[in-house]
Amino acid sequence: MTQKSSAVHLPRPATPLTDVALDAERDPFLAALGERLRMLRSRRGLTRKALARLAAVSERHVANVESGVGNASIQFLRQLTAVLNCSLAEMIGDETASSPEWLMIREILRGRSEAELAAGRIALTGVFEAPTSEAARCQRVALIGLRGAGKSTLGRVLAEEWKVPFVELSRHIETIAGCSIGEIYALYGPNAYRRYEFRALEDVIQRFPKAVIATPGGIVSDPATFNLLLSHCFTVWLKATPEEHMARVVAQGDLRPIEGNREAMEDLKQIIGSRTQFYAKADASVDTGGVEQEEAYRRLADKLRESRPRQAI
Repeated sequence: MTQKSSAVHLPRPATPLTDVALDAERDPFLAALGERLRMLRSRRGLTRKALARLAAVSERHVANVESGVGNASIQFLRQLTAVLNCSLAEMIGDETASSPEWLMIREILRGRSEAELAAGRIALTGVFEAPTSEAARCQRVALIGLRGAGKSTLGRVLAEEWKVPFVELSRHIETIAGCSIGEIYALYGPNAYRRYEFRALEDVIQRFPKAVIATPGGIVSDPATFNLLLSHCFTVWLKATPEEHMARVVAQGDLRPIEGNREAMEDLKQIIGSRTQFYAKADASVDTGGVEQEEAYRRLADKLRESRPRQAI
């Protein structure tokens, strides 16, 4: 009878980094991929831990890819894009290479200013969607921005002053879904939430020719929903400093942003940074920081009087 060996097999030492691995660390493509992944994650308001959990991947691998030193597989990226609601082409930075028409459109748009691109987007919207008159669009005022900016508080006061319906889109999403927003995410995931968000906004636009609408902070993360909002509502970006956003949310009794997250403020700043260019597409902006509610409302009312066409007032 042969006696089994009792030797303990120690793990082999890690192989030293080769020149190829060192080059990979410095690979501009991997660095750009990591930067895009961070941007897409922040835009959707997800922490690295939350993204890894929803995509069923290693948080450490996500961190390596974001740092530009992780050589991600196609399957890994597909799992991330499913959560981030984007295409692989967008993740790797070439979303306009899917057809000859895309390539030709891309060449027309290449090098244009932000103002020219905005004009192009509006023109395309007119081609593919039923036109909305400027006067009709301005009858609905939609407030956008992060939580704690004052959308619900100021929106209610504005609606009462104008004697029009006040709609909190988050509550309308829950009505259509038949469950809370937390349950939508837990049961069906972020993509399902975005679909409910789009349907809820469509319904509000159809039902309310005049209204004040408080939107969720991440509505700018979905291009289709944000396009719909810009096309049918006069949008106002309510903004404040990251510290004020955080303090107001906590003052409302919601401690979730800071519980178990020592990097909550840094995460919040990244979210603001990734969404700023989208929020800036609003028709007007109002800084609600550093003032009492009455002054913030006065600023909003004054801005609306200045910015909206006279026939809409």
